Amino acid sequence: MITVEGLTKTYGGFRAVDDVSFVAQPGRVTGFLGPNGAGKTTTMRIMVGLTPPSHGRVTIGGHAYRDIPNPGRHVGVLLDASAQHAGRTGREVLTIGARTMGLPDSRVDEILEMVSLTPAEAKRRVRNYSLGMRQRLGVAHALLGDPSVLILDEPANGLDPAGIRWMRGLLKGYADRGGTVLLSSHLLHEVEQIADEMILIGRGRIVAQGDKKSLLSGQSASSLVTSLDNDALARALSDAGHSATPAGEGLRVDCETAEVGRAALASGVVLTDLRSGAAGLEDLFLELTADTQREGHPAAATDQGGAA
Repeated sequence: MITVEGLTKTYGGFRAVDDVSFVAQPGRVTGFLGPNGAGKTTTMRIMVGLTPPSHGRVTIGGHAYRDIPNPGRHVGVLLDASAQHAGRTGREVLTIGARTMGLPDSRVDEILEMVSLTPAEAKRRVRNYSLGMRQRLGVAHALLGDPSVLILDEPANGLDPAGIRWMRGLLKGYADRGGTVLLSSHLLHEVEQIADEMILIGRGRIVAQGDKKSLLSGQSASSLVTSLDNDALARALSDAGHSATPAGEGLRVDCETAEVGRAALASGVVLTDLRSGAAGLEDLFLELTADTQREGHPAAATDQGGAA
């Protein structure tokens, strides 16, 4: 379990993390989501003792990271897949880690197979690895000590679609076996597929947290529908007390999809497409972090020629 209590980090007059509190539970994948620069990495660096907090504290299994003996056996960490010795081979990187943790060299072979790095790839120097291979090596190092907690910052960065699917399965299986996973990302769609709990952060502050259902519970009902006779369907929906407005080739309706289906059945209109039109997690995320987004932020309109 990871417990974060009132965590704050300031740099001069800038507050990178502002009174952040949450708990990542065993047996669950907790997604830590926010735009670039929202404070995710700073929070994770504080968790593992790389950055001192200005206020607040983090405990992992009830202990500060610095007080955990042989921490690699208890907490697996991946904050920067590129922060590995470029002149060493992948096998050498893992062998040094294994010996530091007091693990047998045979654990290196097990973990290389787990992350699908071949014997030939393991013999290559890290400078010759692709970004995706570095991510796999970083995950391998995090898993080396068979820890009960994983803290991963953007672990899917650089992976191809097959690699992303592999990563999802690996982390979900880890949590299903009782592990605690804290996964940071700005790729909401990817995290949404595996996270049991999501924490949304913007400008260093938590703006929402909960599971997908609870986060979307306050959103208004809406449906998108296309039929063989949209005019007849719109009249049937109006008679049933629902507002329907044109949307692309179909209609947007202010009710659940089941109500649209009932109206279509009663009027004998054939539907060709029916789906929820309610705001999804991405819409909610963008709404809650609107003032932290570069694109669409009012300042962007006046910052002509500024740095990207």
